[in-house]
Amino acid sequence: MPPGNYEAMVHYEDTIKNKVSPGRIYKYIDNNLRDRLQKIFGNGSIAVWGSRTGDNNRTRFSKMQPGDDVLIIEGETIKLLGKIADKTENSNLSRELWKNLKRDNSVGWDLIYFIANPVEIDLPFAKLKELFNYKESWSLRGFTNISNDKLEEFYINYDDLYSMLIRIKQGESINLKARTDLTIETENTIPIEEDVNIESVGKEISDHIIMQWKLAKLGKKAGSKVWVPRNDQSRLRKNYDFSGYEEEFTVGIDTPARYVEQIDVVWKKEFQIDAAFEIENTTSIYSGLLRFADLKLVAPNSNYPLFIVAPLEKREKVFNQIKRPVFQKIDFGKKVRYLSYEAINEVDEFFSHSTSGLNTDVLMGKSEEVM
Repeated sequence: MPPGNYEAMVHYEDTIKNKVSPGRIYKYIDNNLRDRLQKIFGNGSIAVWGSRTGDNNRTRFSKMQPGDDVLIIEGETIKLLGKIADKTENSNLSRELWKNLKRDNSVGWDLIYFIANPVEIDLPFAKLKELFNYKESWSLRGFTNISNDKLEEFYINYDDLYSMLIRIKQGESINLKARTDLTIETENTIPIEEDVNIESVGKEISDHIIMQWKLAKLGKKAGSKVWVPRNDQSRLRKNYDFSGYEEEFTVGIDTPARYVEQIDVVWKKEFQIDAAFEIENTTSIYSGLLRFADLKLVAPNSNYPLFIVAPLEKREKVFNQIKRPVFQKIDFGKKVRYLSYEAINEVDEFFSHSTSGLNTDVLMGKSEEVM
């Protein structure tokens, strides 16, 4: 986006910063696209951007896929970061959204893309050039995509560009991806026994399901999509008549699906994970931490909270496990927080008749950092 371009800035304010109500969009698109957008955005407003038609732009537009990262660059500044939710070539929608302020008959912005998880980031464009090993003199000319060889080189070393740019904006370091997807293994990582006796197993499993249900319910109230492992979905369906899972939950997430889908409860907002929870009861606390460790090895730059959920009576065991050398080696004390059953019950009761203000920050405030 050329700096000082008045027309582009007006359009940016209208359809990205202020977003667009679904009603303005849906009357110009087909039912299939409408259904896909509703699955992603629900009834919320949508950030929309478009590019001029033309052979070069259409070629690049054709390569866009849901989940791709999209950046809007103004001069030498990365102004906005987001994910491609979907796209359409649609002259009628273009005329609805963007007026030709110069009042001429030039072509419209018909190559339209809908942006999930938009964040105004205001980073120097030089940061992107460093990450992809472009020369300092490299500059953009309109609608551009990063070359395949640059992308392949990048993803050998790194995991999630979206998360990395947010970390850079927050002044945090970025980490290289592990060169293997193997679980952390060492002879010193023998799980600590959990003192579970046969008489208590039935109740303990029930408590695990109750916590899954409460976290799933709270996630829905917070406006997130919710996931629990497929083996547990039937239990929640049977006990609570809950089946509100997205079939393609990992669409748009850079982390391989197997590292996400086995976590006890996951919240997702549009194309980004919002929070992940491991509920520990009959199984070793170590097993949940190990799943989180695998996740951090393949996605070291992810910045969503990871919660180990356990009763207050097991608080010390949680802390002792997180402090083990194998987990300290990957700085788990700063990445994984302890959230008690009692805190979840309190939040669930408080929001029993309201959803206003419910988000991951509420759970962060109720959780504890492991010191």
